[in-house]
Amino acid sequence: MAGDCIFCKIGKGEMKGDIVDRDAQVFVLRDIHPQAPVHLLVMPFKHIASIADVGEADAPVVTRMVLMANKVAAREGIAQRGYRLAVNCRDEGGQTVGHLHMHVLGGRQLTGHLG
Repeated sequence: MAGDCIFCKIGKGEMKGDIVDRDAQVFVLRDIHPQAPVHLLVMPFKHIASIADVGEADAPVVTRMVLMANKVAAREGIAQRGYRLAVNCRDEGGQTVGHLHMHVLGGRQLTGHLG
């Protein structure tokens, strides 16, 4: 639910978060439990529960998330060597916060090739 959502509260400034970038549609913060030397989360200000809940009208914000991920990856110095973008979906997909977010991971050789 959007009212109880930690990411909505961080986006609105109601809770503290290490926000590293933002624009009108999305914001980026450092993950508090990093899985790589660089681990950022990119998410929309608009509450969307998961990637499965993205509709046609949300396409621009998803594109904006990817563009922002590319921007922060370059700024963090991981763009040239490579990085991973990951979106977990619901419980069995590993999503732990019910607000759409994209992980940007890099800064070391990542394992667990997906294909």
